[in-house]
Amino acid sequence: MVISEWPEHERPREKLLQQGPATLSDAELLAIFIRSGVPGKTAVDVARDLLARFGGLRELLAASMEELCEASGMGEAKYVQLQASLEMGRRFLAEKLKREVTLGSTRDTMDFLQAQLRDRKNEVFCVLFLDNRHRVLAFEELFQGTLNGTAVYPREVIKRALKHNAGAVILVHNHPSGVAEPSRADELLTTRLREALTLVDIRLLDHLVVGDGEMVSFSERGLI
Repeated sequence: MVISEWPEHERPREKLLQQGPATLSDAELLAIFIRSGVPGKTAVDVARDLLARFGGLRELLAASMEELCEASGMGEAKYVQLQASLEMGRRFLAEKLKREVTLGSTRDTMDFLQAQLRDRKNEVFCVLFLDNRHRVLAFEELFQGTLNGTAVYPREVIKRALKHNAGAVILVHNHPSGVAEPSRADELLTTRLREALTLVDIRLLDHLVVGDGEMVSFSERGLI
């Protein structure tokens, strides 16, 4: 039976309109993007197969185009649609972050950084540039590394901070292993950057390490 023949309250689109998006399962949400099924399977069936194949929605969205296009019912156009929806979610979180009066330890900040870095396959070093009232001026990805580390240059961090006329910064990097525990190298780098930033009167508020569903704050650990 095709989806159009289902009872109206069971069709993903109608269900979303009548009951809200939170009532849909992952497969139903995915089916709305897939739009059409394949012979013998509805879009919801295809969505369920995809979720089973990749192990869940997060893993599916992190898949490469080649991996996704190998699955039945998928292609380049659907990959583009899914990636566009993921990027819109990231930008939505970024907009929320910039509307904060002051940064603080908000849920929006944590959500934004997790969305940006949690699923990256390599280590990435980023900086949140803030004004003197701790309002977000910009978020930039400055350095990319390997699975195990990233080369970070204090001169470039200072250069970007001065360009944004920042009064303070928060350093952020991810651990692709999923374990957010800071390394000794992370601590030494933080000390170097704090000393360099102090010379140009820019405060280092925190250094956050993003893992898989967890985040460690150097400030909360008393390391800054």
